[in-house]
Amino acid sequence: MFHVLRKFNHLKAFRALPAGAALLALAASFVPAYGQQAKEQEDRPVSLAILSIIPSQAEPGMIVTLYGSGFTDSTRAFLGNLESQTSVDGPKQLSFAIPDLAPGLYGLYLKREDGATSKVYRFSVTPRTPHISSISPDSILSCAAADEREAQIIGTNFQQGSQVLFDGAVIRSRFASSDTLLISVPQVPGGLHNIQVKNPGGTVSSPVALFIDSKPEITSVTQGDEFVNYYNLIIDGRNFQSNSTVVVEGKSMTPAAVNWADREKVVFVDCNRIIYQRHPYDTAVKSFDVQVINPSGEASSVVQVSAP
Repeated sequence: MFHVLRKFNHLKAFRALPAGAALLALAASFVPAYGQQAKEQEDRPVSLAILSIIPSQAEPGMIVTLYGSGFTDSTRAFLGNLESQTSVDGPKQLSFAIPDLAPGLYGLYLKREDGATSKVYRFSVTPRTPHISSISPDSILSCAAADEREAQIIGTNFQQGSQVLFDGAVIRSRFASSDTLLISVPQVPGGLHNIQVKNPGGTVSSPVALFIDSKPEITSVTQGDEFVNYYNLIIDGRNFQSNSTVVVEGKSMTPAAVNWADREKVVFVDCNRIIYQRHPYDTAVKSFDVQVINPSGEASSVVQVSAP
């Protein structure tokens, strides 16, 4: 009652003033109340809300960015009951790293230091995708021995049970660690071949090339055993094949074909040695060229030899 009378008396006082002055005084009387109300609105925390999630699904270790409102430096992201490492980039943006979780659906929400929480959204944690950074060595000789065909696949997110795909087919491999797998390169034709890693969850890495070097190369030509009417010319090198062609002085010979007219013969020993049984017309030393050509058309450099 007293408050009403006081307000009434206050209005009576305004009536006693001239019209213009009365309006100004009345407006001024409401300023403190309006200012206090505006201050209260400014002091009230902005509601914590998530407006967008990029990307909408991710695997452990990936960074997810959230856009919304009401973010503070102490706002934290949660997946289920597990708090994630969070970085706040401003009042409307933050990012967090997906923790080491099994694949599946989790509740994603934010929690602020004042206890406020955002709405919960369903977020899919996907299986880890393997990644190959390199293969060592990245080139294997076609005729390399078994112990020389060992290779390391180096990368990330490898698991027990990861499979190695060689041109799409599974080959035997050994798990060394989450960043290393061991393989023995199979006997395959020369050229580039694709290596991939497939994890138990079905995720597959991007392919990385492994080069099989099948080009023949002559490292030395020496004179071997001598017989009554011929001697052995020993051609050493690498990547020789059982049906490689030996070209000497323009004549082409293979182990399967014998030049009966000249009685010349080629004997394949292994991928590192071919023996050319040469029948010279005399014992005088002369210079001639030797070359090895594989069935694929790959050819060695021409080597000049001085022998009978």
